[in-house]
Amino acid sequence: MKVYNTLSRKKEEFKPLEEGKVSMYVCGPTVYNLIHIGNARPMIVFDTVRRYMEHKGYTVNYVSNFTDVDDKIIKKANEEGTDASVISERYIAECKKDMEALNVKPATTHPKATCEIDGMIDMISTLIEKGHAYVAEDGTVYFKTRSFAEYGKLSHKNLDDLRSGERSLLVSGEDQKQDPLDFVLWKPKKEGEPFWTAPWCEGRPGWHIECSVMSKKYLGDEIDIHAGGEDLIFPHHENEIAQSEAANGKPFAKYWMHNGFLNIENKKMSKSLGNFFTVRDISEKYDLQVLRFFMLSAHYRSPLNFSAELMEAAKNGLDRIVTSVGNLNFLLESAQDGEMSSAEEQLLTEAKGFVDKFDASMDDDFNTADAISAIFELVKFANTHGDAGSSKAFLQALKEEIVMLSDICGLIVEKQPEILEEEIEALIQERQEARKAKNFARADEIREILTQKGIVLEDTREGVKWKRA
Repeated sequence: MKVYNTLSRKKEEFKPLEEGKVSMYVCGPTVYNLIHIGNARPMIVFDTVRRYMEHKGYTVNYVSNFTDVDDKIIKKANEEGTDASVISERYIAECKKDMEALNVKPATTHPKATCEIDGMIDMISTLIEKGHAYVAEDGTVYFKTRSFAEYGKLSHKNLDDLRSGERSLLVSGEDQKQDPLDFVLWKPKKEGEPFWTAPWCEGRPGWHIECSVMSKKYLGDEIDIHAGGEDLIFPHHENEIAQSEAANGKPFAKYWMHNGFLNIENKKMSKSLGNFFTVRDISEKYDLQVLRFFMLSAHYRSPLNFSAELMEAAKNGLDRIVTSVGNLNFLLESAQDGEMSSAEEQLLTEAKGFVDKFDASMDDDFNTADAISAIFELVKFANTHGDAGSSKAFLQALKEEIVMLSDICGLIVEKQPEILEEEIEALIQERQEARKAKNFARADEIREILTQKGIVLEDTREGVKWKRA
């Protein structure tokens, strides 16, 4: 298996630190609003990487954080006249709903920044003791960038050439810095903001220290893979490396993986341009499996252009796979039991060639575009050779191979039989009765049953409304 490492700028053979195990940290969203489709790309991409690793037999410890204290969260809380924690918890819950709809598996651990403050204070203290950080007069703690000799090794930027990029690092209180390129580890509280008590002042952590601390706590000083969007390479991931390696005295991550940018109609996504889409917006027009399929239709490191035409193409592509599996299920209903014929065994051996092609594509830096092409070839093969005269064993084997490869990509291609309206209404009535009886476990179970069947419930003043997802 070859992985493109941003650190070395080349493909390297994947060799985990511990045989049979993979430790993986993926930077998660800042939870101040519904996630947008740019947030969805790394979620889908690295969920697929995880799924393939697990398919290959690795035990994957997958950590993805929620940044739940941030200027944008505080601003929204102040606008609504509530606590920042109310905003962050609301959007963590909404993010998890979208992740489930995208068939993104929950992380092994989803740490929240506000629950890891003690660890951040400990790491900052270590950096101060080791001479890599200093405290300004107002209690702000800065990382001494030039104290880390390898700063710039991920982004391949030279410290002396970084003045042009200083704007990425600027914060208030610039005059307190020993060097313009030093960055904040801890900042003093402001009126109306949440704060924690630290040895230097009451305040809150800088953004970069969060991931260094959470990765260390849940995965160890040194990890296999650190991943995120291309926009995080500098300064976020560069600063993480500096903090972690200066504090721990060990290499931080062996492989750095970054997905490419997502553009909308060849333009950067922006609210001002009117081309800003949340995952929830897309769900009103498409099954989110289509969005997942679209995201995987290009190599993860390539820039990806989002458009209505490309989404329609993705919908048609996914439908081809779903239809093929549906046809196989239809044939299976009337197929004869018994062993495969020698001709069918020969055909199945040929079909396994497409599985090998899929694996070879994924082994080559997780080339999902080519992997999906291999699924299409297998679908075409199944459509050609699976017919009413085929044995049940042969049809089942073909179906299982298509479903297995699709599942590695997180694509649900075997649709559940559509639930009838009267069944929906009956379940909603049962749920209402369960809630009246305070049997909330059953009420939640019924909601989950309906969700699994693609039915979305909305509790309103007028009663329960439902729609098909």
